Amino acid sequence: MAGVSRLQYTTEARLIRVMCSGRVDLEFVLRAFSNGMDGVFIGGCRLNECNYITHGNYHALNMVLLCKKIMEHIGLNPDRLRIEFMSSAEGILFAEVMGAFGNKVKELGPLGKSEGIDQNELKSKLAEITKLVPYIKVVKNEKLASRLENPEEYDQLFTKDEIDRLLSEVISYYIDPEKCQACMTCAKRCPAEAILSAKNQIHVIDQEKCIKCGTCFEVCPPKFGAVTKISGEPVPPPIPEEKRTIVRKSKERKLNDQGERDKE
Repeated sequence: MAGVSRLQYTTEARLIRVMCSGRVDLEFVLRAFSNGMDGVFIGGCRLNECNYITHGNYHALNMVLLCKKIMEHIGLNPDRLRIEFMSSAEGILFAEVMGAFGNKVKELGPLGKSEGIDQNELKSKLAEITKLVPYIKVVKNEKLASRLENPEEYDQLFTKDEIDRLLSEVISYYIDPEKCQACMTCAKRCPAEAILSAKNQIHVIDQEKCIKCGTCFEVCPPKFGAVTKISGEPVPPPIPEEKRTIVRKSKERKLNDQGERDKE
């Protein structure tokens, strides 16, 4: 309605349409800031008036509440992110909200500058958090799916201490070379293809690709128990490629027998 009615609002805004506000992922917001956007606004249908049974606008709300706390953690002003709920017929309200948000962002100034964060440092922080998005969503899945009816509860959904602890005690996974039997179960189930594997080769998790979902930990056969969960500590270096070959006991026995015959 704002466009049809030719209502004026900030010209710096670039609109991106999605089927539902719930489609706006945490990674999208972080990417926008990483690309130099000074502010991100999300507009969704009014709560409990969603066109879909999923009520994606509640997910969008929870995502924004989470993202604001993450922004505080890395030193960004959370006012650079805003979400509002309105109907498509409320063009005047949309124009007013966009105008107010545009003025707020102008007041805050360029991203990182008013916060006193170096651009390279900011990009590095955003890249680090973006990499953790799948992990964050797994750990906070229950809260992200909640439906808060009372706006007074918004500030309490995620706390600063909770987010600081979440990002400082990140869980990593490591395959113990002494226990791995190269069954390839974890490699086949890994959604990020982060496990380097081959027949009769000790498997290794590529920590750069790993999204910390815990699938490898869950599917590793209990009789092996090769996948270790590590929290708040550095992951041991991977075993060198030339030492990854597994010599089965039967094969080792044959090699020993062959060696004995050669001596005779």
